[in-house]
Amino acid sequence: MDQLIQLVEATQNKADIPELNPGDTVRIQLKVIEGEKERLQAYEGVVISDRGAGGSKTITVRKISHGVGVERIIPVNSPNIESITVLKHGKARRAKLFYLRKRTGKAALKVKERKEAIKA
Repeated sequence: MDQLIQLVEATQNKADIPELNPGDTVRIQLKVIEGEKERLQAYEGVVISDRGAGGSKTITVRKISHGVGVERIIPVNSPNIESITVLKHGKARRAKLFYLRKRTGKAALKVKERKEAIKA
């Protein structure tokens, strides 16, 4: 039974998902259906947590919209996701960045940028 579940999950996993870590700033293009029309809507924010693995992996993305914090839990392998782009890699020392919820203003989205190792 376990092998059957793994086989089904393997067919539904997306291959073009970048490596996502807490602290990363991402832009996610979501498909929005309004009546008969379908369009893409960008959702940009900081990844404050990731959870699960395989087909059930989700990330929680937080953004500030008109001074109010908005969080969205996004299933990474959802068919409603067109693309995920990592804009900045954040330096986080924790797995869950829930402390960002208490911050206001510009400090709410400030996570130091991670310097990539120089490969010689």
